[in-house]
Amino acid sequence: MADTRVHGYARVSTKEQNEARQIKALKEQGIADRDIYVDKISGKSFERPEYKRLLNVVRKGDLIVVLSIDRLGRNYTEVQEQWRYITQELGAHIKVIDMPLLDTTTDPNNLDSRFIADLVLQILSYVAQKERESIRQRQRQGIDGMPIVDGKRVSVKTGVAVGRPKAERPKNWDEVYTEWKDKKITAVKAMEILDLKPNTFYKFVSEESEGK
Repeated sequence: MADTRVHGYARVSTKEQNEARQIKALKEQGIADRDIYVDKISGKSFERPEYKRLLNVVRKGDLIVVLSIDRLGRNYTEVQEQWRYITQELGAHIKVIDMPLLDTTTDPNNLDSRFIADLVLQILSYVAQKERESIRQRQRQGIDGMPIVDGKRVSVKTGVAVGRPKAERPKNWDEVYTEWKDKKITAVKAMEILDLKPNTFYKFVSEESEGK
C-alpha cells in the first residue's frame, strides 16, 4: 500500500463539541492536516458537507481512517451501506482505530478478513437498533407512568408538564372560523387573520369537528 493516500474523518454532533481528541488520534496515524475532514453535525444522516467532500477525493486503493465507528455514523444500516460503497464501489479501504477487526487493510484479499469485518458491522447494527428500541420503550414507560394534572402528564421529579404546551386558540377564532366554514373567506385568509400556521389551524378545525 505504498502508493495509498490516507484520509482521516472526524465528526462531532454539535459546533460546541471538541473534535481535538479525534484529530490527535488521526495525526498519530500519520495523516496530514490537509487530509483530515471534520463535520460538526449529527451522525444520523450521511448528508454532511465534509464527508461528501471526502468521498469526492477518495480513489481506488486509498484509506479512510476514523477513530471509532460511531464517528462514521449513528445509523448502522446506513453505515453498512456506506462501508460497502467505499470498499466495493470506490475500491478504497477503511480503518477504525479503536476496533482493529474493522480494518480492511489487513490482508484485504483474505475472505476471512472481509467476512469478519462484515459480521462485526452486522452485530453493531443489531445492537444499535436494540438500544434505540430500548431507549424509546423506557421513555414511553416513563411518560406513561407520570401523573396527569389538568389533562397533562407531569414529571414527578420536577413537577413540570412534559411535551409541548397546548396551543391556545386566538380570541377571534370563533368569528373567523365561522366565516371560513361559511366559505366567506379562504383558509389562507383565515390563517393570515388568525396568525396561525397551517398545521395549527387545521388542528383547531379538527377539534371543532370533534366537538372539543
